[in-house]
Amino acid sequence: MSSQTNTSVDTLRILHRIHRQLTDLNGRRRRGPNLMLAHQANVKKQEAQRDRIQDETTKMKVATDAKQGRLKDGEEKINKLKTQMNTATSNREYQALKEQIAATEMANSVLADEILEGLERLDEMAEKIAEAEKLFAKTSEEAEKAQQKVQREEPLIIADIERLEAELSEHENQLDGDFKMLYLRISKVKGAETLAPLKGEYCNGCSKLVPLNNIANLMLDNPKPAICSGCGRMLYVPENWKQK
Repeated sequence: MSSQTNTSVDTLRILHRIHRQLTDLNGRRRRGPNLMLAHQANVKKQEAQRDRIQDETTKMKVATDAKQGRLKDGEEKINKLKTQMNTATSNREYQALKEQIAATEMANSVLADEILEGLERLDEMAEKIAEAEKLFAKTSEEAEKAQQKVQREEPLIIADIERLEAELSEHENQLDGDFKMLYLRISKVKGAETLAPLKGEYCNGCSKLVPLNNIANLMLDNPKPAICSGCGRMLYVPENWKQK
């Protein structure tokens, strides 16, 4: 293509650049709320995990306290039975009381082991609660920072989008003839995917080989509009293009 580059081709290059920038900005604008939702979901997850551990700990503490109460009752029962043994009036009564004491001591031994295990488990749960609290605090802080970042950046992104949309409209109006008609027709369907530059002898949008006669046409000083037969994008020659 000569140094007298066709104005419409220059405009297509600019339009494609603006489309790419708008695509990036709109993507960033959409990612902001999605990022916040992801952080909020993580906060809820960590909060539920912490609450689950706390609930499990509470139930375990209630169960352990109940066993300690039963152990105390068992010890009192043993003391009472021992007193009754001292006043037993027959050997048969004495043996019966002795057997009750042995059974109660056995039950108390089992309870004591379960209580010790429960107390050790409660110590472990206390560590888990501390870790869960720390993780919940961390995710909450990260969510707050993410929200502040999104709130800080969103007005800037919106301003850039509005500026670029104005530039897009301005350069679209610079197209004329068949270029404008074809561009507007394709852009109604494809939006930001309206344009594609050549990459060697291929369409950079879909990698389909572009016929040599189409390439030759695009290299003219006043080329006709060309459409990729693969993806339907409007083709143009990028700056510093080289045919491979």
